[in-house]
Amino acid sequence: QRLASLEAGVKYLILGAVASAFMVYGIALVYGTSGTMQFSELAGKSAELRTHPLFLLGLLLLLMGLGFKIAAFPMQLWTPDVYQGAPTPTTAFLAVGSKAAGFVLLLRVLFSAVPGVTSHGVKLLMLVAAVTILYGNLCAIPQRNLKRLMGYSSIAHAGYLLLGIVAMAADLKNPTPGGSAVLYYLGGYLFTVLAAFAVLTLVMRADADDIRGLAGLSARSPLLATTLTLAMVSLAGIPPLAGFFGKFLLLKALVEQGPAYYWLVAVALAGVVISLYYYFGVIRAIYWSGPPSDVSPIAVSWPSRMLLYGCMAGMLLLGIFPGILVNAAAQAVSAFRQ
Repeated sequence: QRLASLEAGVKYLILGAVASAFMVYGIALVYGTSGTMQFSELAGKSAELRTHPLFLLGLLLLLMGLGFKIAAFPMQLWTPDVYQGAPTPTTAFLAVGSKAAGFVLLLRVLFSAVPGVTSHGVKLLMLVAAVTILYGNLCAIPQRNLKRLMGYSSIAHAGYLLLGIVAMAADLKNPTPGGSAVLYYLGGYLFTVLAAFAVLTLVMRADADDIRGLAGLSARSPLLATTLTLAMVSLAGIPPLAGFFGKFLLLKALVEQGPAYYWLVAVALAGVVISLYYYFGVIRAIYWSGPPSDVSPIAVSWPSRMLLYGCMAGMLLLGIFPGILVNAAAQAVSAFRQ
């Protein structure tokens, strides 16, 4: 009975099938030119195959398929429509689970399987990161549908995460700063996005997800208002929350690579400034919008309260005490050291 969800499902099915076809065909070309699909064996052959056109085409198709999963340019077009039409819990899973798995696999492919090619593709990665950041942030500005706004926000955050991959590709001998920043960012992003979508699930019961539906939320449920405010502040990169320290680590890893990367840092900072407008637009709707059409209190069950408290604690603790997750991430990324 939900036509919007059916439309989102069909779009994801068709575009996902195309992305899967890219991946399968890319894997076939990589195997046809290298004779193996083992990461360790590919790593030994990638240096000599980096000029082979079919090998590079296969790798490009494979990366396009992964780009679909992480919602990076130019495979990001599905994201706003699917985020808007899908049920909110499904959207939350796509925003967290699919993106995290895609980035982890992207790290494995680029730095375990084909490091010899990755080191020569830094400029392409920089271009993709810059366009993804600008596209996501600029397109989010006029959005009035909350889930659609979160879709464009997800695209922008994919661009920020790609900054860490650029830093790793620029210095394969010391990939720890960039890689640990990516994993830390994903950890903080988990709590932040789950908090935002948990509030949307509880507040936006009807099909309409317009920002105006948040009017009066601070009076109807201070807990939900506080949780969504912290989530927006963390996504915007304001201290002392996890989103700020994640962006700081990514930019720090990129700055350490030298002046050639400063323009990308400038693009990322511009994206952060642009994002303040639409994230704080959500906060303005919570506290300073017009009189709400519904003033009834919102009941929040104890399981939902525990989830909200856990997400807020995660955002705060990772922002104030980031060392534990940063050290664990650095230990995990040490496997990529050349």
